Amino acid sequence: MYPYSIMAAADGTETSKAAVRWAAREASRRHLPLRVTHVYDWEWREARYDMSNQYFDLARKHAEDLTTAAVHEARVGARDVEVEGDPVIGRVAPRLLAECETAQMVVLGSRGRGGFSGLLLGSVSERVATHAPCPVVVVRGRGGDLIEGPVAVGVDSSPSAEHVLSVALDEASGRNTTLIAVRACGPGPQAEERAALEKQLAPWRDKYPQVPVDVVLTGESAAAALVAASTTAQLVVVGSRGHGIIAGTLLGSVGLQLLHHADCPVYIAREARRQR
Repeated sequence: MYPYSIMAAADGTETSKAAVRWAAREASRRHLPLRVTHVYDWEWREARYDMSNQYFDLARKHAEDLTTAAVHEARVGARDVEVEGDPVIGRVAPRLLAECETAQMVVLGSRGRGGFSGLLLGSVSERVATHAPCPVVVVRGRGGDLIEGPVAVGVDSSPSAEHVLSVALDEASGRNTTLIAVRACGPGPQAEERAALEKQLAPWRDKYPQVPVDVVLTGESAAAALVAASTTAQLVVVGSRGHGIIAGTLLGSVGLQLLHHADCPVYIAREARRQR
């Protein structure tokens, strides 16, 4: 098992395959190994009737085959990345959350197996994105093969805003693209909001002079503006907690709406509990 690697969750679905390819390219960019994890849920209450272990062996073989295919998908996405396949047993969401403890980032597809038609985000992806102890990327919309377009970021005055900007600028710099900084403002004069945002951005422009930064002020909600930006962006970055959210909430409403409606991968910029 690779500690402090990027982890991609694999279940054989098309959205999962897209997530694995995205994770492989990100691992290549960060010079990190990639761990592809498939969780298979073996019902132990029924195992007592499988005296010969026949059904368990079949389940394990299926998991190993699926993981092998996902590893191949990763190597297609980035041939220079060291990849490990890891099928593990457990309830899917809790086990993925446990496996996240030693990851620098976890990458998920937006829909899992068994999802109902019309659902925009699978329950496992939402639970992991909400509770993971590390940054999370949910690959959705136009998928994991996006390599063009700007990086969009929601910027507010919350305590996490500086970390979110740091992540977004690093992603834009690594992709050699533009950053679009989006701020929702009220019905008052936009000149004051623009001045405040430019002041907030000034030290970051100095730190990342190679990254062009475009400012977008909108009278819409931040979620609506970022969903609109996602139609041309290759990545949208948001904080794990928004401005003024209820204490104890693990993901702000903007992040949740993007996980359901964005047209490109969504990066939840949560600070990892463990560092390399």
